Amino acid sequence: MSAAAPTVAVLDYGSGNLHSATRALAAAGCAVQLTADPAIAADADGLVVPGVGAFAACMAQLRAVGGPAIVEGRLAAGRPVLGICVGHQVMFSRGVEHGAEEPGLGVLPGVVEQLRADRLPHMGWNTVQPPEASRLFAGVETERFYFVHSYGVHEQGTWPDGARVTWAEHGGDRFVAAVEYGALSSTQFHPEKSGGAGAALLRNWIATL
Repeated sequence: MSAAAPTVAVLDYGSGNLHSATRALAAAGCAVQLTADPAIAADADGLVVPGVGAFAACMAQLRAVGGPAIVEGRLAAGRPVLGICVGHQVMFSRGVEHGAEEPGLGVLPGVVEQLRADRLPHMGWNTVQPPEASRLFAGVETERFYFVHSYGVHEQGTWPDGARVTWAEHGGDRFVAAVEYGALSSTQFHPEKSGGAGAALLRNWIATL
């Protein structure tokens, strides 16, 4: 990392946890700007795509600010993107909620669907199982992170070459907790609400910028 703090744009597309994410990123050591400006989002050292609520609503809001083109352009150029919660979910091929299907960004294969657990939402602290050599979870492999969700991605046939998938379990149901794939990192949990472990994870991501 250079002497100057790296710049991070938090994409402001009307989703919910924007300010808590912005504060946590600033505390983790970067210069943060909350913006819907495509040029700023494209030029920052890192881009964060947060998200809460329904998959289809988040996709509609993303499209309204040109979010798909911003994310796809950055990833094609190898420029880091971090998706959080529904911002993680929209990176997958599609979401299915209440019987309705909505296309996602398709950066990752997989379907976002309701968790197969008796108790929903999955809300609270949970351990995760990261792969070996995970950059995102370095030093926090055994820590707990804060989840709030009823939907997630289950195991599916083939992951892209080089994808590093972190898993978690709720009510006996195994789902994707995080993915590292090229310039993309994404977490189903909220690092900005995960105390010291979440702050360390954000610092790990910032160190890659």
